[in-house]
Amino acid sequence: MNELKQKLTALGLSEEMAASVIQTVADFAKTKLPESLHGTLDDVLAGKSPDFGGFGGMLGSFFGK
Repeated sequence: MNELKQKLTALGLSEEMAASVIQTVADFAKTKLPESLHGTLDDVLAGKSPDFGGFGGMLGSFFGK
């Protein structure tokens, strides 16, 4: 989330506003994702690399693994 927050503050948003934007987008995304993926989204926003098991090759590269 820090990387995303930095990108948003570089656009002129305050750190508080950037954090609010990120939380709003995350909350919206969770309404569109199955509940089983909510934790994965939280992990990605926290800067953790999610474990996609057998999809690691395809999706792992997308998330920087």
